[in-house]
Amino acid sequence: MGSTSTSDIPWVFFNPKTKKPPVSIFYAWDSIRKKVGLGEVRLHDLRHSYASFLVNAGRSLYEVQKLLGHHDPKVTMRYAHLSPQAMLEAVNVVGNVVGQRPVVANQAAVAATV
Repeated sequence: MGSTSTSDIPWVFFNPKTKKPPVSIFYAWDSIRKKVGLGEVRLHDLRHSYASFLVNAGRSLYEVQKLLGHHDPKVTMRYAHLSPQAMLEAVNVVGNVVGQRPVVANQAAVAATV
């Protein structure tokens, strides 16, 4: 029986024994996250984090929508969670436009409204 070289395998990720692509990456992810101490973090949770990081860094919901491949912006809005700091900065933009002092609020008060 001849051996198959990896150049004959069309997949980037494959089982070295079967030369087939994985059906699921659950067991590999489960092993990795346990080794690095991530607890019960799902890959899908990382998608939400990615969207939130982008929005909190000032990227538009339209940009995040396109990056995540969403067709409906409502789905993207459920993914993107604004931080309390981002909410304070948004309020201060309006305050600066109308010539008022920036709003100073404690984080607990802002977090309670989110």
